[in-house]
Amino acid sequence: MTDRNLPQGRDSLTDDLLWRGLIQDSTGLDELRALLDGGSATFYVGFDPTAPSLHVGNLMQVVMARRLQLAGHRPLLLVGGATGQIGDPKESAERTLNPPEVIAGWVQRIRDQLSPFVSYTGENAAQLVNNLDWTGEMSVVEFLRDVGKHFPVNKMLAREVVKARLETGISYTEFSYQLLQANDFFELHRRHGCQLQYGGSDQWGNITAGVDYIRRRGAGPVEAFTTPLVTKSDGTKFGKSETGAVWLDPQMTSPYAFYQFWVNADDRDVGRYLRYFSFRSREEIEELEKATAERPQARLAQRALAEELTTLVHGEREMAQAVAASQALFGRGSLDELSPETLRAALTEAGLVHLDELPDVAGLLKESGLVPSMKEARRVIAEGGAYVNNVRIADVDATVSPADLLHGRYLVLRRGKRNFAGVELGR
Repeated sequence: MTDRNLPQGRDSLTDDLLWRGLIQDSTGLDELRALLDGGSATFYVGFDPTAPSLHVGNLMQVVMARRLQLAGHRPLLLVGGATGQIGDPKESAERTLNPPEVIAGWVQRIRDQLSPFVSYTGENAAQLVNNLDWTGEMSVVEFLRDVGKHFPVNKMLAREVVKARLETGISYTEFSYQLLQANDFFELHRRHGCQLQYGGSDQWGNITAGVDYIRRRGAGPVEAFTTPLVTKSDGTKFGKSETGAVWLDPQMTSPYAFYQFWVNADDRDVGRYLRYFSFRSREEIEELEKATAERPQARLAQRALAEELTTLVHGEREMAQAVAASQALFGRGSLDELSPETLRAALTEAGLVHLDELPDVAGLLKESGLVPSMKEARRVIAEGGAYVNNVRIADVDATVSPADLLHGRYLVLRRGKRNFAGVELGR
């Protein structure tokens, strides 16, 4: 898979990555440029199965794999069936180890999840690999003799995350993680001719351990780089919404909620996110940044990013449903055209209450939490600020019937222009 419409003419691939702010650390920018701009290279990126799904925090690495493949390079996507059983050290505390059979299930789910992002045909066809294939074959003696002897302990202790844990204690299991990851790079270099590894900036110590290990084994040359940590201007953690982590699995985070995560991006962040995650050209991104500065209320950049990434992760149909749901909730589209799944996802994001019977409209407003009291509900209705299924309610004694239920069980309530809630009748 290649796309020769990617940076050509003015910018090389390396120049484009630098403009986007996607290279934080590297083993040498000149060497990296020669590799990325000098023909097809084989690269790898790894994902440990620490949960049943990847999340938006992994998305930069997934998008980078696609970006490099479109530029002519060959991806090796590694899912850590072995390293996932160990766990990269955290600064705070020891990780909880998951059972091997659970990890094996997560490995398969993540492999399936990665598949749509790259192409498995052509001269630079992607390949999925599992480090359990070579790590699982190695005995403890072989590991210590063939791998461990190449790692000075003083360098291993110099890692920031290790130093942070020396006071509270770190197990040998987690301490040895960087050896396993380093050996992954060596094995992929030996088996597949892998010349390049990249990962998040928190992985720089592990990545350079692999580069050094390959050189000590008399192999190479190999290069590496890291991408920056994705941050939010408001100081909250990227990848979290009000309802928790934003997953790529549609059963864990609905396509509508995924779409809304990007639509709600801060104006201060959206330009950076476009550079990180979008495949739009520099000119298109700069135009969207200009639009954000001039007309922030239109949220053109956020919508463009949300549509592109929802299509990439969930497909054109789910993106169209997410857009339709967003428009319908604001009265600019038909609620009847939404699938039950999309409608429920949208109402869950807005706030969905479950009722066994239907009170009058004033009671619905109160039960949904849109107003604090029946008195306030009647006031809102009398002033023309209450809507059921996008229909304004004028009668303070108005009721709804089963015929009003969308898909036989849902109601969309709105107070004013932007305050929503949903009602589900029964379970």
